[in-house]
Amino acid sequence: MKRILLLLSIVLLTSCGDSKNSPEFMAAVSGNYLFNSDESIGISFEENEMRVNWRGKEDIKPLKVNDSTFYIKDMNEKFIFVMLPKVHIKLAKKREHKGRTYSFNKMLAGKKTPREYLLNKEYNKALEGYLAIQQKDSLDRTIREGTFNNLGYEMMNDKKVEIAIEIFKINTKLYPNSSNTYDSLGDGYRKLKDTANAVLSYKEALSINPENRKAIRFLKNHKFD
Repeated sequence: MKRILLLLSIVLLTSCGDSKNSPEFMAAVSGNYLFNSDESIGISFEENEMRVNWRGKEDIKPLKVNDSTFYIKDMNEKFIFVMLPKVHIKLAKKREHKGRTYSFNKMLAGKKTPREYLLNKEYNKALEGYLAIQQKDSLDRTIREGTFNNLGYEMMNDKKVEIAIEIFKINTKLYPNSSNTYDSLGDGYRKLKDTANAVLSYKEALSINPENRKAIRFLKNHKFD
């Protein structure tokens, strides 16, 4: 019932306003906004109507409330576009926010999140981005060792072995004292049938943890110096 009332109020507000967006507004707000440390929200316009790109959904059509406010059904949130001091998105207050204020800053043109760099095969920039996140907040959930490890195996199972290996490499840079990150990297090289690099990775895993069973099993079956 509450959602129905909210939608009705938005429809009433929209019917009273101008449905067209000004060229100045569209030019100012188009672009990507940092949703969290590793995700972005894309804002664009098609035939004067706003489109939102979020979490793989590229054609979200928000409902215009007024010249600066839009309701996004997929998120059940109202975006308020603020122009000063810098263009950013502010979420309209609601009970579920529990008094917290949420805002998303506009990213510089051409700037990507670390994950976007990763998927675009710009691996050095992805590493720089993830290291920067770790430096700012070592507990950020987007750089958890297990999260990265799982992502690497997901890519490997999806036959994207090259990206999987790069993910495992980044994980070794984020957690250089973890035996698990190196044996995962070894798994990636083994999948690629790159035995030489697999041996090096498993050796590193074993040097950190002499009881790493996966590394022991592999190295017993392969000669190495």
